[in-house]
Amino acid sequence: MSYKNMKWFAVFALALVLVVIASTAQSVLAQPNEQAPQVEVSANVHHDVSGPIGNQPSSPSARNLTERPLRILGVHGASNAENDPVVQSQAGPVVNVAGALSFDGIGDTSNTPSNPCNCAPPDTNGAVGATQYVQWVNTAFAVYDKTTGAILAGYPKAGNALWAGFGGACETNNDGDPIVQYDKAAGRWIMTQFSVSTLPYLQCVAVSTTSDATGTYNRYSFSYGSQFNDYPKLGVWPDGYYISYNIFNNGQTFAGSKVCAFDRTAMLAGASANQQCYQLSTAYGGLLPSDLDGSTAPPTGSPNFFMNFANNSLNLWKFHVDWTNSANSTLTGPTNIPVAAFNTACSGGGNCIPQPNTRQQLDSLADRLMYRLAYRNRAGVESLVVNHSVAISGNKHSSVTGVRWYELRNPSGNTMANGTPVVYQQGTYSPDSTSRWMGSIAMDKNGDIALGYSASSSSVLPSLRYTGRAATDALNTMGAETIVKPGGGSQLPNLSRWGDYSAMTVDPVDDCTFWFTSEYLKSSGTFNWSTWIVSFKFSSCI
Repeated sequence: MSYKNMKWFAVFALALVLVVIASTAQSVLAQPNEQAPQVEVSANVHHDVSGPIGNQPSSPSARNLTERPLRILGVHGASNAENDPVVQSQAGPVVNVAGALSFDGIGDTSNTPSNPCNCAPPDTNGAVGATQYVQWVNTAFAVYDKTTGAILAGYPKAGNALWAGFGGACETNNDGDPIVQYDKAAGRWIMTQFSVSTLPYLQCVAVSTTSDATGTYNRYSFSYGSQFNDYPKLGVWPDGYYISYNIFNNGQTFAGSKVCAFDRTAMLAGASANQQCYQLSTAYGGLLPSDLDGSTAPPTGSPNFFMNFANNSLNLWKFHVDWTNSANSTLTGPTNIPVAAFNTACSGGGNCIPQPNTRQQLDSLADRLMYRLAYRNRAGVESLVVNHSVAISGNKHSSVTGVRWYELRNPSGNTMANGTPVVYQQGTYSPDSTSRWMGSIAMDKNGDIALGYSASSSSVLPSLRYTGRAATDALNTMGAETIVKPGGGSQLPNLSRWGDYSAMTVDPVDDCTFWFTSEYLKSSGTFNWSTWIVSFKFSSCI
């Protein structure tokens, strides 16, 4: 994320407070003496249709040298478990992949501006569409030919180029924390970032009118008043675009997660659109919405699923939206789903990941699940896959971190909508003494799973890697990893933040090819990050 108003940023950073989220497993939404949340309905502040985005100027907006403040959500998972019962200390079989494409993304590269916002961390994410790959990193985005990896002429562009001529803060502010998604069923791009340099706090959302990311967009702004809508995460679902925030009242005091649904049907048509939201209590933060992969929709009427984690468990909410009568909309949960014991990495999100030739350690961001919560329906077998960072060797202060991953499925003879998902398999990938963190996970049409992440140790420069498992592999295991991009340097003092999220997505055309993007360094330094994009698929997926 980037802030253009440095005076505002300084006040904002000084006002941060440590908020401890209750880690006791909950089976109902309301806490003692606390009322369940009520639906909040509001219309978009403004909407219009843009001209072709490819015609907008390509120069990034004003730069500033800032580090985004860490939003501490609490110390979930501090269970003091002596050992991780599902740690995988040896890699499984070699993952047979084909069709790899690997190329530079936005950052300190030969074909894009050097760190276009002079900010950190880079909030790296991307999505793949019919013919293009779109990456959005902080305050700049770029469109690539997905066959060759070539960046299209005129890119990258400033994030707020999407709202040129829109008027208001979405046009003038370029604050980042972006998400790019591809609506596979509609063949449309969804591009969104927040506006938080000025009041009211807004979410700026653009939905393309075709499958061409360089074309025209239906554009929207949604207001949250004085509630700072931090860390937005978006999921695509048949009846809406669902989004989660960590809310800070007046930009200072943690108020809990807010979960919202945007009217997808209206936004695809370019019509005025409402949002419906529920504000959770301070007991809950870091929620992710389920995001649909594949060509098979969830069972008719299925709610969107939101998830976070607690002590040795996952919390699940079900959000059903009724666009005709909001009185019929519901948010139920959380239902608590026990998982194998774990300790969150770095004591719940601090700095503990070592690097070579420096005392500077990196932040694990282990206080939350990592984007995405990917959903897939394979002939009635519903799966959710997700990951987060945990400590290894039964020590919550351990400097070695691993990636804990889960696959949840619908209960036998029922659907996720009508029953409680069950843990089908889980594992902590840590085959050696190198730390692994900042993961993203997805599943292809065969049920094969790919998991991408960062890796670093006192002897291994921060690098990008992935592992995976075929649907026929032994449960709870991942295969041998592939080094996507070796690191060229360590991040130096006084910068601990690393990434904020990464993205593993699945090609909508073949429903086999995985695309992963995240951060690395070409050389040691600060605020000199680069990003990389890689595609691959399991050889057995055709």
